[in-house]
Amino acid sequence: MLILLSPAKTLDFETTPKTEKISKPVFSSNTNKLVKKMQGKSPEDIARLMGVSANLANLNADRFKNFSTRGDNQKISKQAILAFKGDVYQGVNAQAYTERDFTFAQKHLRILSGLYGLLKPLDLIQPHRLEMGTKLKTEKGDSLYDFWGEKLPRSILTELSAHKNQTIINLASAEYFKAVAQITTKAKVVTPVFKDYSKGTYKIISFFAKKARGTMATFIIQNRITSPNGIKNFAEDGYIFNESSSSELQWVFTRKSS
Repeated sequence: MLILLSPAKTLDFETTPKTEKISKPVFSSNTNKLVKKMQGKSPEDIARLMGVSANLANLNADRFKNFSTRGDNQKISKQAILAFKGDVYQGVNAQAYTERDFTFAQKHLRILSGLYGLLKPLDLIQPHRLEMGTKLKTEKGDSLYDFWGEKLPRSILTELSAHKNQTIINLASAEYFKAVAQITTKAKVVTPVFKDYSKGTYKIISFFAKKARGTMATFIIQNRITSPNGIKNFAEDGYIFNESSSSELQWVFTRKSS
């Protein structure tokens, strides 16, 4: 069983990593092509491409300028699961992991990335911002979806074939899962959905749902769950599995109050 997560725009390269274990991204040569492409863009180009402020454009122009294409400089890199620091990763809370947690995560968790393609939790990454939905023109087409093409779904399916239970737990956002959506024709993909009770009905509230996706990833990792039915026992932060609202491949978790 594999878990899919999205990356985060917010990064933490200051906190000392909880583990010394590291690995290297599998698509480094593709990453370097994208870096080279971005290094040729001015801050103004980046602002238009990403729809960000001048300050963020300058920051990211500097990041790409200083990016080491060798990728092995630990002074400027950090393990992905510890470097990402957004709503999802508040839920993940990998700083609380044990070495055994990291080992299990390394086998069962994959993080989709616009720049790196597909990351293992302990893969070293450098400061960057390049979202999967970015319309960056390359020799492959007009977007990062075109650039990555079949590489990511093929890689996931190859890894999945080595697992006893060949189910994918999709905890990624729609923007990122779109890059690998074709795996649904060849593998069982279960997508948990988190809803909170508000104004007389259950609805998805973005911040809470993002954090819950990260919390569920850690629930799976820390409980060493290798079969999808095990996630139905998820009861963190007040959420419970709502069977009547769920379908075969979309499992709904609800809570009355946050």
